[in-house]
Amino acid sequence: MDLLFFGIAKDIVGTSQLDMDFGEDAPNSVAELKQALKKRYPEFSKLTSLAIAVNSEYASDDVQLKSNDEVAIIPPVSGG
Repeated sequence: MDLLFFGIAKDIVGTSQLDMDFGEDAPNSVAELKQALKKRYPEFSKLTSLAIAVNSEYASDDVQLKSNDEVAIIPPVSGG
């Protein structure tokens, strides 16, 4: 699964792109991916919200994932 990280998510992981192999624990849904990221990178638990885009489309927690999906991790953005 190809993961793209933006903003603070990029800082937490230490890179903007990662081909993550979860092995047998591969997440089947966006919700499971969020939990897997929090487990691997506990700093994600501090974020108030996290948007996920699967293959360039925003995805809700129940969207099913496939191993060849491109998933963007988009943290909350503030600005003025």
